[in-house]
Amino acid sequence: MTPGINRAKTWILIAGLMGLFLLIGGAIGGQQGMMIALVLGLGFNFAMYWFSGDIAVKTTRSRPVTEQQAPELFRIVRELAGAQGMPMPQIYVSDMLQPNAFATGRNPANAKVAVTKGILQILDERELRGVLAHELSHVANHDILISSIAAGIGMAISFIAQFALFFGNDEEGGSPIAMLLAWLVAPIAAAVIQMAVSRSREYQADESGAFLSRDPEALASALRKLEMASRQVPPPSTLAPAEAHLFIVNPLAGLRSRGVSGMFSTHPPTEERIARLEAISLRLRGGSPIGS
Repeated sequence: MTPGINRAKTWILIAGLMGLFLLIGGAIGGQQGMMIALVLGLGFNFAMYWFSGDIAVKTTRSRPVTEQQAPELFRIVRELAGAQGMPMPQIYVSDMLQPNAFATGRNPANAKVAVTKGILQILDERELRGVLAHELSHVANHDILISSIAAGIGMAISFIAQFALFFGNDEEGGSPIAMLLAWLVAPIAAAVIQMAVSRSREYQADESGAFLSRDPEALASALRKLEMASRQVPPPSTLAPAEAHLFIVNPLAGLRSRGVSGMFSTHPPTEERIARLEAISLRLRGGSPIGS
């Protein structure tokens, strides 16, 4: 799937969230409750967008490191950032024993890239480079902004659903059945769409990172190791489920994303990600034209 198609899919999903938002507002019929929910949702969204980087590094017990402390890490990130044409991000190392990595920040100028102690212990240099290319791609693709938009709309939907019984009534044209459905179904539907947005961005970062590093097989190898480790090494208790989407593999993976549970997964199935990376590797070697 080409980057353009991935981006289009993401914005279609976000448009679906907005459509659900408007549909619920119409079903409830009360403008006051909708406006209060909208203000609260957008306010929380702005706060998460502005402070998400600080929140993520604190809850993962990450600390900034200097080039003297992590010369190899700085060398790889500097090379990839230069190839991407973006500023050098701040680099953090998390005390997490679970092998993982994440990137956050409002924009490339405020980006933070973090790796855990665990990932530095199990990946070789090629694999680590593939992971860092994936994380820098998240920054370059403005995925923090996209995720914040999706989270903000989804949160506004949840607020409206919760307030439905208080702000919707028959005099305003609201149906009790519609309000009950909004209260029960809307948050679930919003969560499904939000998770779909997250999975779409992971696929895009895999693809962008593979072309940035020119070594998709290294990222595929890293994902195999990280998937196995994420099910064996628990994350810290301070890590909130809302932050799982930041990581290259789901740090809270206890069950495989199959069937209905896959709809609520923040990450695509690792085997599917690996298959796509192997296809990219074939194209890079000339097996088929890029974009086919």
